[in-house]
Amino acid sequence: MTNFILTAIAPMIWGSTYLVTTELLPPDRPLLVGALRALPVGLWIVAGYGQLPKGWWWWRAIVLGILNIGLFFALLFISAYRLPGGVAATLGAIQPLLVAGMAWLLLSQKPSTLTFISGIGGIVGVGLLVLGPGVALDPVGILAALGGAVSMAVGIVLAKRWVCPVSLLVFTGWQLVAGGVFLALLSLLIEGMPLKLSAANLMGFVYLGLIGTGLAYTLWFRGIETLGVSVSFFGLLSPVVATTLGYMVLDQSLTLVQLIGAVGVLGSVFMGQWSSKVKSG
Repeated sequence: MTNFILTAIAPMIWGSTYLVTTELLPPDRPLLVGALRALPVGLWIVAGYGQLPKGWWWWRAIVLGILNIGLFFALLFISAYRLPGGVAATLGAIQPLLVAGMAWLLLSQKPSTLTFISGIGGIVGVGLLVLGPGVALDPVGILAALGGAVSMAVGIVLAKRWVCPVSLLVFTGWQLVAGGVFLALLSLLIEGMPLKLSAANLMGFVYLGLIGTGLAYTLWFRGIETLGVSVSFFGLLSPVVATTLGYMVLDQSLTLVQLIGAVGVLGSVFMGQWSSKVKSG
């Protein structure tokens, strides 16, 4: 139960990202936001522990950092800017199914029927929770949202396949640095030099860096290590928290259909974990 709760905290923290981004961070600088979210805390962890990758782990850390942090953040923000949040969240909800398929391919872990039912239920639940009538569909945004789900899914499976020789926190730091450097380079090439930051901007970056990235990703990779690839179902909790915070803080509406969707998402998370326990047991 402790592993379950600690792992669930990570996507719940990520659910606060939308609120922090809209209220505290500078607009129209998604790559800069991603870089400042990942790189400082990653450098702090690596410098504090003084452990660098050795041998094969140099390229493995770079690959995992780009998949789980750099590429994922970049595609996530592109989809967020080009699609309504509900569409992006619903497309991202296919990640558990992608993880199940890739785990079958790369780890020889054949998913159960219950896993597929849970994954489909999660997509439907997220759709009910966040989709509204008359949503606009942008092809580039759709491809970015799907690409982000694929990137994170591959990263989850590879992080489980490659057993890291260092502590979980150091492992997280390596990935944050690799992903942060990737995002910083993209930001300079596409968005130009960083702008001046206000006190509110700095507060937002501190929260996203220490809590939304450092703490959340440490708990996330811990979950992958202890619970396996089934942790992907916990990601469905993020839109639930985002919708709840919007209702509580921003006075957004919350309908009966959304409540049914939230219950469906929670049910899918528990079913996904139950299916993994039944299979392992």
